[in-house]
Amino acid sequence: MSTTADDHAAIIAATEEWLEKAVIGLNLCPFAKSVHVKKQVRYVVCDADTPEALLSMLMDELQYLSDTDPETVDTTLLIHPNVLTDFHDYNEFLDVADAALEDMDLVGELQVASFHPQYQFADTAPDDISNYTNRAPYPTLHLLREASVERAVDAFPEASDIFEKNIATLEALGREGWDKLGLKVK
Repeated sequence: MSTTADDHAAIIAATEEWLEKAVIGLNLCPFAKSVHVKKQVRYVVCDADTPEALLSMLMDELQYLSDTDPETVDTTLLIHPNVLTDFHDYNEFLDVADAALEDMDLVGELQVASFHPQYQFADTAPDDISNYTNRAPYPTLHLLREASVERAVDAFPEASDIFEKNIATLEALGREGWDKLGLKVK
């Protein structure tokens, strides 16, 4: 299903709202605010409706990010609302994304992080609030520069504690608090 420019704008707006209210607002990623404020986040809506078409666009975006000055684009959110909407299919695709990084000789330069409306960590119930650390309005592949991640980790002494802190934040917030954020994420 192809989406229109208006659809793309709405998808990007929902994703940016999630980034601002959840990721930055709840400080789930202490590194996100600076690239957002500097407008170094590239939002790309992919109209693919097959994993193969998504892979093609993913590879194009990986190459774009690799070729682009980090001061212009530091990170990319590749949002794909029409494909891999089932979390288990999406989760399996992450191995394909990692293989693409290897095939393109970009391991050590770029990495792919994952967000999905149905995100579920192993050994958690589907409605466990901890899953919301990685829940976004749409299936999204987050393309990151390794050098940027390393600089951010160096600047944040307790980087290894982020995951546990995020879970504690969401447990304190609870589902009711999450719902009050008014995000499209289920």
